[in-house]
Amino acid sequence: MALPLPLLCLCIAAAHLVGARDANPTKESTAATRDLVGWPPDPGQPSPALEDWEEASEWTSWFNVDHPGGDGDFESLAAIRFYYGPARVCPRPLALEARTTDWALPASMGERVHANPTRGFWCLNREQPRGRRCSNYHVRFRCPVGKVVLGGRGRRKCDPEEQDPLRAAPEFPPRGRVGRMGRVGSLLQELRARPPPAPPQLSKLFWGYVSWEPPGGAEVRCSSDSCGCSDHILLGSVVTQSGQPLPGARVFLRARPGTVATSDTHGTFWVPGVCAASQVNVSAQMDGFSVGTAQAHANSSSSAVVTIVLKELGKPYLVKHPESRVREAGQHVIFCCKASGTPMPKKYSWFHNGTLLDRRQHGSGPHLDLQGLREDQAGDYYCKAWNEAGAVRSRAAQLTVLAPGQPSCDPRPQEHLIKLPDDCGQPGGGPAYLDVGLCTDTRCPGPAGSGPRCGDAGARCCSVLRLESRDIRCSGYVLPVKVVAECGCRKCLPRRGLVRGRVVAADSGEPLRFASILLGRAPIGFTSYQGDFTIEVPPATERLVVTFVDPSGEFVDSVRVLPFDPRGAGVYHEVRALRKAATVLLDAERGGAIPLGGAEEAAAPALGELVLPPGTFRHSDGRPYAGQVEARVTFVDPRDLASARGASSDLRFLDSSGELAPLRTYGMFAVDLRAPGSAEQLHAARATVRVDAEHVRMPGHAEALALWSLEPETGLWEEERAEQGGGGFRREEAAARVRREERAFLVGALTVRERRLFNLDVPERRRCFVKVRAYGTDRFAPAEQVQGVVVTLLNLEPAPGFTGNPRAWGRFDSVVTGPNGACVPAFCDAERPDAYTALVTATLGGEELEAAPSRPRAIAATVGVAQPFLERLGYQRTDHEDPALKRTGFRVNLARPRAGRESEARGPVYPWRRLRDCEDAPVTDNHFRFSRVEADKYEYDVVPFREGAPASWTGDLLAWWPNPQEFRACFLKVRLQGPQEYMVRSHNAGGTHAATRGRLYGLRDTRSVRHPERPGASAACVEFKCGGMLFDQRQVDRTLVTVTPQGSCRRVAVNTLLQDYLARHPPPAPNDDPTAFAMLAPLDALGHNYGVYTVTDQSPRLAKEIAIGRCFDGSSDGFSREMKADAGVAVTFQCREPSSRPSLFQRLLENPESALGNIRREMGQTPRDSRVAQTQARDSGPLGVHPGQ
Repeated sequence: MALPLPLLCLCIAAAHLVGARDANPTKESTAATRDLVGWPPDPGQPSPALEDWEEASEWTSWFNVDHPGGDGDFESLAAIRFYYGPARVCPRPLALEARTTDWALPASMGERVHANPTRGFWCLNREQPRGRRCSNYHVRFRCPVGKVVLGGRGRRKCDPEEQDPLRAAPEFPPRGRVGRMGRVGSLLQELRARPPPAPPQLSKLFWGYVSWEPPGGAEVRCSSDSCGCSDHILLGSVVTQSGQPLPGARVFLRARPGTVATSDTHGTFWVPGVCAASQVNVSAQMDGFSVGTAQAHANSSSSAVVTIVLKELGKPYLVKHPESRVREAGQHVIFCCKASGTPMPKKYSWFHNGTLLDRRQHGSGPHLDLQGLREDQAGDYYCKAWNEAGAVRSRAAQLTVLAPGQPSCDPRPQEHLIKLPDDCGQPGGGPAYLDVGLCTDTRCPGPAGSGPRCGDAGARCCSVLRLESRDIRCSGYVLPVKVVAECGCRKCLPRRGLVRGRVVAADSGEPLRFASILLGRAPIGFTSYQGDFTIEVPPATERLVVTFVDPSGEFVDSVRVLPFDPRGAGVYHEVRALRKAATVLLDAERGGAIPLGGAEEAAAPALGELVLPPGTFRHSDGRPYAGQVEARVTFVDPRDLASARGASSDLRFLDSSGELAPLRTYGMFAVDLRAPGSAEQLHAARATVRVDAEHVRMPGHAEALALWSLEPETGLWEEERAEQGGGGFRREEAAARVRREERAFLVGALTVRERRLFNLDVPERRRCFVKVRAYGTDRFAPAEQVQGVVVTLLNLEPAPGFTGNPRAWGRFDSVVTGPNGACVPAFCDAERPDAYTALVTATLGGEELEAAPSRPRAIAATVGVAQPFLERLGYQRTDHEDPALKRTGFRVNLARPRAGRESEARGPVYPWRRLRDCEDAPVTDNHFRFSRVEADKYEYDVVPFREGAPASWTGDLLAWWPNPQEFRACFLKVRLQGPQEYMVRSHNAGGTHAATRGRLYGLRDTRSVRHPERPGASAACVEFKCGGMLFDQRQVDRTLVTVTPQGSCRRVAVNTLLQDYLARHPPPAPNDDPTAFAMLAPLDALGHNYGVYTVTDQSPRLAKEIAIGRCFDGSSDGFSREMKADAGVAVTFQCREPSSRPSLFQRLLENPESALGNIRREMGQTPRDSRVAQTQARDSGPLGVHPGQ
C-alpha cells in the first residue's frame, strides 16, 4: 500500500515555509479583523499583485452599496449580490480588498474594520477613535478560476467543485505569506525533506484545507457535549478588542474540567478531539481581562475555528442612581440602581442609613422593593455594585414615610421676600421688600399602588394652588403684584438640567469651531462656529462627563466633568482647550526622551521626562512599528496656576469601597504618537516616566505617587496596573543616574494604549467641605441669594514659609449653588492651618462675581465668618495687596475645624463626613460670600418667579414667562449720548390681548455701560417682555413696551429697519413723548440689524445671558462683555444734565421724601399733605411691605 499523505504533513510544510520564506516573522503584517469564517489578506494592507497569487484567480470590479451614516459602513456580500446581480461575484470568494472612495487603505486612515470574503466588509462607527466616524468604503473580491487542493486523510482532490479551500481556513490571522497553497509538487518535495515538527506548529497556519490526526494512531476522547471525534481539531485565537493577539490566555470548555489549552506568543491555540459541527462554546481567561466566550464554527468536515475577544477589566460605574421618594405608611416603594462595567456587574448590595440590608430578604439585584412601609423605614438608601475590577457606590436617596393624615405639602406659603422699586419704599428709609410667599420644594406621595418599577409616573409636587392680587402704593402710581395664597400637590413640572457654554483655546481664546461633543462615548453634536454648545442633561445623571474633540487634531481632547443644577436651572461653562505641544521627531529603533514641563526659555526646570526606549512602538493591532514617529506630549504643569483651567476631568477615582475619592496631582500629560502622514495612533510598550524627586516634598507623597490613566466614559482616573505595563514609582538608584548625578528621580512604568491622558497623582485623605453663598448685591441679603453660580476651588500647596506665594496647585473642584449655597470639596489640615490654601472664584453665565472685601482688614460681618476662626483662616481677597488687581476671588487657609471649638463647629469649613450639616446649614452660620457686580440692575415681575428654580413657575396671564418649557428673552439696545452713565427703565404692559391690555407685566431697570473708546457715549441692553402667546395659548399679545432713560434725555434717532417693521405691522404705539420710546413688541425674532436681540432657551437665565452678550457685541451670533455702543442700536437718546440741579428722576432715586416735598411746595401744597402721604405709605404694612432687609 502506498504511503498515505496525512494532512498532518501540511503542518510540516507550513513550518518549512516559515523557515524558508519568512526568516523574520515579527516584521510581517497580521490581519486586524476578527470573527471571520475564512481569512482574507489584511483589508488594511494592499492586496497581492496578480502574479503573487499561486492559483488561477482574478479580481472583480469595485462595489459600493452603503454609506457611513448611522452605525457605520456595511458592504454586505448579500446586498452586493442583490443590487448588482448574483453573477457579479463568485459563490465562494477567495479574498476581499477594501479601500475608501479616495483609494486610501484602512490602515492609513487609522480605522478599525472587519472583512470576511463570504460575508463582506463592515466598519462600525462606535469602534473608531474618539470623535471619528468610518470613511466611505468600496470593496472587490478575488474569485477562483480553478484550484488544486489537498484534503481528506491523504486523499488527493482535484475537482474544484468537490471541496472549497476557504472553508478550511483557520479563524485567526495568517502570519505573512505562510498561508498560501500552490505548486503542489514543490511543496511535497520540501515536505519529504524535513522531519515532522510538534503539533503546536499549527500556530503557523496557511491557506488550504486542514485535517488532523494524532501521531501514532492515538485517539483523543471527549465528552458527549463536545462530541468524541478523535480525528477532529479546534483551532482558535485570543485577541483584544483592537485585534491584538494575547499570549498566555487560558482556554477552557464547559464540558472539560480545567484548562484545555494556552494561547501561544501569537495568541493562537488548538484543541484536538472537538467535533467540527458541535458549535461548542469556548471560553478564555487572562489576568487583567474579563472572561470571553465565543462559539466555534466548522470550516471543514474535520476542523472548527473560533476567535475569542477579551476585554480589559473596567471598574464599574453607575448609570442609574436611586431617586428620593415620598410615601405614606402602608404603601410600597421600589428603588432602582444600575451599574455598567467590564464585565457587567451582576451583584448588588443595598444599605439603609449605612447598614447593610439582609440579602436573604431583599436579594442582591439592582431593585430594592419595600412593601408595607413603616415610619422607621424612612431614611437614606444607597446601593453598591461589584465586578471583578472593583466596586462602586451610588448616591443616597431619601425615603420619606408620612404618618396617616400627615400632609406632605403645607398649604400655608413660606416667606419669600422680593425687592420693590426704590420709589415704593418708606419715605426716608431704605429699600422695601414684599413677602410674596413660597411653596416648599417637596414631593407629594403618589396614590396607593401607583408607580412603575423604576419611577413615579405622574409624580406630584408641592406647588401654587391659588394667587391673590395686591396693590402697592408708590410715588405717583400703584404697583400691582400677585402673592401666593395657598399651596397644594399638583403634577410636577419636568426638571431638565441644561448646560451651555463655549469652548476656546487656552492660549489664544479663539473658539474651537465644529468640535465633536461626546457624552461618555456617544457623539451628541458639534460646537458652533463661535465654539458655543448646549447640552441637555439626561435624567438621573450624577456626573456629566463631556468630551470635546477638535476636528483639526491641534488640540488635546478636552474631557470635562461639568457641574449642573439638578433642579432644572441652566449653568454656563467656559471650557479651555489645550493646544498640543510641538512635534518631536523620534526614530522607533532608537527611542528617545521627552521633557515634562519646563522649557529652555522658562525659569522653572522640567518636572520629569517620558522615556520611550528603542523598539517600543506598536501598531494598534500589536504589530511592531519601525520608522519615524511624530510625538507630541502636552504637559499640564501644576506650577502654573493658569493651567488648572485646561486640566481634564475632576481628579477623582473610585477607592476600594466604591466611593469617589480625590487625587492630588503633580502633573498630567497627553500623549500623541503617530507615523508621519498617518492618522493611526501608535502604541508604546515599556515606556517609563522619571519624576524629579525635588518636586515631591509633602511627607508620604513620594511613596504613594502612582501613574493614573483617564477613563473617558466615566471621567474617573484609574491606576495603571502591573499587568497593563504600569505600576508604582521606585526611587532611582545612584548607578542609574546617567545625566544628572546630583538629583534623585522617581521612576514609574507606563504603557500607552487606547488611553492617552495620564496623571501623576497621590490619593489624599485630609478632606473637608467649604460653604460658599452667592448674592445678588453686596448687601448680602438672605432673600437675594443667587442659584446656578459655578463656584470653583483651587487647592494650593504653599512654599515653605510663604503661605501667600503658592508653588503649585494640587486639585480643583467646581460646584453649582442651590437655594442654600454650595459645599465645595477641598483638602484641609487640622494641625497646620496653612498646609493647604485655596483660591476660590465664582461665575454666573460667564460673569465673574466679586468676593467680600478684605482691605484694610477682613470684617467678620462682611466676610460672613465670625472671629476668631476668621483670623485662623487668613481670608484675603485677590486685591488685598494690590488694589489694581481683580476682586473676583479670595484666598484662604484650609484649616480643619478643631474638636471642642464652638466657634469652628458652624462652618465655613466642615469635616468630610459632615456633608449633610454643610448642605443644611442655615444662612446665619459661617460661610464665604460672593455678590454680583451688576448692582445697577433691577427686575420686577407682577407674578413672582425665581429664575434659578424653573419649578417655581406659576401659570397666570400676567406671567412674564408664559411657557415653563421654553423661555424667550428679548432685549433692546439703547444708545445714550451724554457725559455719564444713565439708568434706563422699560415698562411692560399688555398691548393687544383683551384680558391684559394696559395691565402691567413687569419693570426692568438697567444702567448704561460706557463705550471703551468713546467717552461721550454709552449704551444699555434693556430687557422687555417678548410678544407672543400668553399662558392661555389662545391669543397673542404684542407687549406695549415703553423705554425711558433718566435725566434730561430726548429721543433723536430710531433704527430705520425697526421703524419700517413697526409701520408694516400695525397698530402703532403712541410715540408723542420725545423723552421716551414706545413700541408694540414684534412677534418675529428680529436681529441686530433692528437693534433687537432675541434668544430662546430651556433656561431663562441662560437665554438672558446669551442675549445680553450678543447685545453688547452688536451682532446676532457673537458674544462680548465689552459694550460696543455704536453697533446694532435700536434707538438713540441725547442727554444733557443741568450742572446746577439733578434731574427729577435722579432726585427721586436718591431721596424720595425730599423730592416729593419740593414738588408739593412748588405746587402750593402744605407740609401736612406730606404727613398724609407718609400715613398712606404706612398703611401698606398689612400688605407685607418690609421697610428694609
